[in-house]
Amino acid sequence: MASKGWNVAVAGATGAVGEVMIRILQEREFPVRNLRLLASERSEGKQLEFKGEKIKVERMTPDSFKGIDIALFSAGASRSKEFCPAAVKAGAVVIDNSSAFRMEPDVPLVVPEVNPDAVRRHKGIIANPNCTTIVTVVPLKPLHDFARIKRMIVSTYQAVSGAGARAIDELRRQVMAFAKGEQMEVSTFPYQIAFNVLPHIDAFLENGYTKEEMKMVNETRKIMEDDSIRITATTVRVPVFYAHSVSVNIETEKKLTPGMARELLSRAPGVRVHDDPANRVYPMPLLVAGEDDCFVGRIREDESVENGLNLWVVGDQLRKGAALNAIQIAEALVSRFL
Repeated sequence: MASKGWNVAVAGATGAVGEVMIRILQEREFPVRNLRLLASERSEGKQLEFKGEKIKVERMTPDSFKGIDIALFSAGASRSKEFCPAAVKAGAVVIDNSSAFRMEPDVPLVVPEVNPDAVRRHKGIIANPNCTTIVTVVPLKPLHDFARIKRMIVSTYQAVSGAGARAIDELRRQVMAFAKGEQMEVSTFPYQIAFNVLPHIDAFLENGYTKEEMKMVNETRKIMEDDSIRITATTVRVPVFYAHSVSVNIETEKKLTPGMARELLSRAPGVRVHDDPANRVYPMPLLVAGEDDCFVGRIREDESVENGLNLWVVGDQLRKGAALNAIQIAEALVSRFL
């Protein structure tokens, strides 16, 4: 079977991440034997293109995964909880982009540049981490390996596309309404997002943090396989269409100078150093949208602590933060473990 390719299903094929998954499968020439596109009944019958062919979207049911080898899920946590077990029962390995299984002890949470060997521990489901977590940990891994990170302070500037296609449309409509002097409609976010920032992503918890912020804390520790790292996060939605930005402050056991960090990061897979402030070179969403690497710049010493470093990281969360990471997991799976 492997020589002819693999039978792949994309669950949530018509969503923002699902459509990027289909595109990346084609771009990276993943060995697809047959591609099955699944979505809710609202999208049933819609046609999407893959390698020049039109493929009809099917309504997802528990029986949709017969004969499927790899199921890529981007349909949301509730749908994943409902249908991932059926996919596993049918014999598929599930790579799930939702939060449904990330913190389950027997479900590996994988970023291939950071912990690829965790794939081998799967029992049918492999979890794709939160988009902002992925973008953050890729450049942190080589720094942690060299100097061991003791503490992290993370502040995010997250694009609306992280909230899906409806959020993209809402920002676009609000900007157009503003230009015309018309009333802005608010539905996807709790407040107007155009020309505004919202320190509110996902629900608030009893500890005062949001679920998004605690995802960054808990997922980072699990991926880095180090529960001793002290992490605090503030996650913010900004009026940008694509690519998340993250301000990261780390405190390390060993001294890590900006020059050493640049050298380590320049050799790290999935990282691109973009750091020359004197010539106005630093990562920006406009530069990074559509790119696969995580861009790092503004690397400088934190002068308030003994071993501190500041980084500015930007990554396309639909690609590396979601679809690309899932397909890289699938590539590791078929090349090393299936």
